[in-house]
Amino acid sequence: MTGAIVDFFRCPEWFADTELRVRLQDDLASKLETAWSHDPFWRELQGQWLSASKIYELIDGLRREHYEQASTDTKLGAIAVREAYYLVRPLLPVPVRRHLQKFALRGWEERPFPQWPLDRTVDDLHRMLLAAAMKHKRVQRAPFIWFWPKGYSSCLMMTHDVEQKAGLRFCSTLMDMDDSVGIKSSFQLVPEQRYKVSEKDLDLIRSRGFEVNVHDLNHDGHLFRNREKFRSRVGRINEYGRKFGASGFRAGALYRNQDWYESFEFAYDMSVPNVAHLDPQHGGCCTIFPYFLGKILELPVTAIQDYSLFHVLGSYSIDMWRKQMSEIVAHHGLVNVIAHPDYLIENRARQTYKELLQYMSDLRANESAWIATPREVNDWWRQRSKMKLVWQGEEWSITGEGSERAAIAHADLGEDGLVYSVEGRSSDAARHHEPTFLRTDCEALG
Repeated sequence: MTGAIVDFFRCPEWFADTELRVRLQDDLASKLETAWSHDPFWRELQGQWLSASKIYELIDGLRREHYEQASTDTKLGAIAVREAYYLVRPLLPVPVRRHLQKFALRGWEERPFPQWPLDRTVDDLHRMLLAAAMKHKRVQRAPFIWFWPKGYSSCLMMTHDVEQKAGLRFCSTLMDMDDSVGIKSSFQLVPEQRYKVSEKDLDLIRSRGFEVNVHDLNHDGHLFRNREKFRSRVGRINEYGRKFGASGFRAGALYRNQDWYESFEFAYDMSVPNVAHLDPQHGGCCTIFPYFLGKILELPVTAIQDYSLFHVLGSYSIDMWRKQMSEIVAHHGLVNVIAHPDYLIENRARQTYKELLQYMSDLRANESAWIATPREVNDWWRQRSKMKLVWQGEEWSITGEGSERAAIAHADLGEDGLVYSVEGRSSDAARHHEPTFLRTDCEALG
């Protein structure tokens, strides 16, 4: 079973040429039992021996949100309320929307899974599999292709969803703010009904080195209501993608159905939250790394949205962003932030956003984080997915397009867990102790 280990780590296939059985640690088993309580197979995971293939099935199910807590209420009454809300939403001032959304989201703090404010269950499973394979092979060190180019510790990405005409008018000011700290971002534009997107708007964004993507069709909350409606709209969405010169897509309000994504003609999507407690559709992909959905690369939303922070939690502090980002950077993942120009016009919000930009700039300077546009992340992750680590002479080398930017890393088995190191970087910048999975029992299947 090579999929989970080789696809994620890009390590030699030798580490995954044996079908292993692994016993989950109690804390991880408990989390998964909560997620899959509707499925008899997963109800009692503690003490169970699972094949690596079965764990890969778990990983795929988590990333695709096939577990019990990932859902939108489909009762007729709830659907009617949602339709009524989106019908009048453009007419509602932010304070009214804020109160309605707080009511709809009541009890979000009590949701046990995914884990708020960041869930790394998928990433824990990947590390567990590699540690088990290393233990079975009786090796203390496993080489792999580092997650980010040039040995960067992690990746930071700023994205802007433009919801209304006022937000579109504010885009130029927002680009000035981003440029002030050397950050190029992407702007997701709604093609129909909300406002008119002119060639002048597109040229202005692209001429300044920023990126344009498609944001839903008309942002009415109904794109994924049923398969028939989705099919009637996806063709027009793809047409706007070609018109905008867009490589990426994001659905309105982060509604999604990942099993339908094969109809999109985009290179990547950015609609799946890591944990969605504060979004209309619950769930989350439980990973801080990009992953493929067939031909489409998913760049998950891994940080709280500005609207949720300002108007649901009622906070204008960057403490939550700081908490999420510091953990993601420490675990070498992707920070994907949504900041709406519509909600940054007001002075207090603008000042908070400036603090966020400065914090991201500090992470680049002090933690060797890579700040990139979504298109750049997509290009890199696709190249990395085709690279191979080969033994040449007396050392490992990387082959494949883009390999000149890639770095060789090692995962070492230590008493406190897996320790990553990247060749050519200082130990302080390149090493991080991961949660231990060394006590995970494993055996080879005959």
